[in-house]
Amino acid sequence: MIIDYEKVWMSIPLPSIVLNNDDIVVEVNPPGEGFLNASNKSLKNKSIWEIINIDASLEDSYKKVKKFNSSLFITDVKVGAKGREATPCNIQIAPVIGLDGSTIILIAPREIADRMSQPKSVKTAAKSAIGMAEMLAHEIKNPLAGITGAAQLLSMGLSTSDQEITDLIVAETRRILTLLDQVEQFGNLRPIDPKPLNIHDVLDRARRSAQLGFSAHINFREEYDPSLPLVYGDPDQLLQVFLNLIKNASEVQPNSGKIRLRTYFEHNFKLRRVDGSGHSMPIQVEVMDNGPGVPEDMKDEIFDPFVSGRANGTGLGLALTSKIISDHNGLISLNSKPGNTVFRISLPFVSQPD
Repeated sequence: MIIDYEKVWMSIPLPSIVLNNDDIVVEVNPPGEGFLNASNKSLKNKSIWEIINIDASLEDSYKKVKKFNSSLFITDVKVGAKGREATPCNIQIAPVIGLDGSTIILIAPREIADRMSQPKSVKTAAKSAIGMAEMLAHEIKNPLAGITGAAQLLSMGLSTSDQEITDLIVAETRRILTLLDQVEQFGNLRPIDPKPLNIHDVLDRARRSAQLGFSAHINFREEYDPSLPLVYGDPDQLLQVFLNLIKNASEVQPNSGKIRLRTYFEHNFKLRRVDGSGHSMPIQVEVMDNGPGVPEDMKDEIFDPFVSGRANGTGLGLALTSKIISDHNGLISLNSKPGNTVFRISLPFVSQPD
């Protein structure tokens, strides 16, 4: 078999740049063009230090790579094109075998790497936790209904002070029944009914509905990319996703607050599986709030069932959201710090095959 190395170069998923012995750009692959927001043709024959901005002094380390013909791996440095905001990345610099003095730079944006290496599968978590919980919910509901009925009968012959106890029993059993109904709803979620849709129409429906109720105190800001292609999805289930995210963002800002809804197209965002297969997910939807943020010890588990940061939360809203997005062959991620929490959803567009 004859290997077409040009195709191999074009298929490297990370932004990659080849330099000659004088640190002049020889070649940039497509992800590199996207990262630097410039074409390969316009970047060629320019010094690497003219087109890239790195917040660390790399020149000495870079000289050692060329001098000793060895590779160098650098973590957690901010990298970006000149004139643009730099983002946290990992960098690998290595000599190109057979081309004396030439080097290759591979840039791995940390945000994409972290999103791609989420430690737990949404579907796996849902199946393991919800399967058992759904069975228990069904078994527990019958005796709870009996307890509620018995407490109501007892209250008929009790004094007013004693009725407070039976009223508490009835209220608490009804609360548990409501939670069990939510568990069963999660386990019995119908399959998606996908169709081509404009994601902005779904976002607008969610915003309008929220502003009539739980988000009446919120100031919304919309930053939509009008050129986005259609998404292949279930409008009702995606509406539920956005309502869940907006509701959570509203509840952490009880008095007044801001929610920003943003959409954009990210050309190079692809999901790659262990077997090498994958698909592109360039449609990005962000729901941002300026609340207190997600506690650090909960970030890795925030999409798992029964994990909640609120005292009265059931921990099913975000688990349900993750399940729906997973069923759409998409990805949801969290980036949170006090004053800036961002839930980001990445979806394939309608013309993109799996």
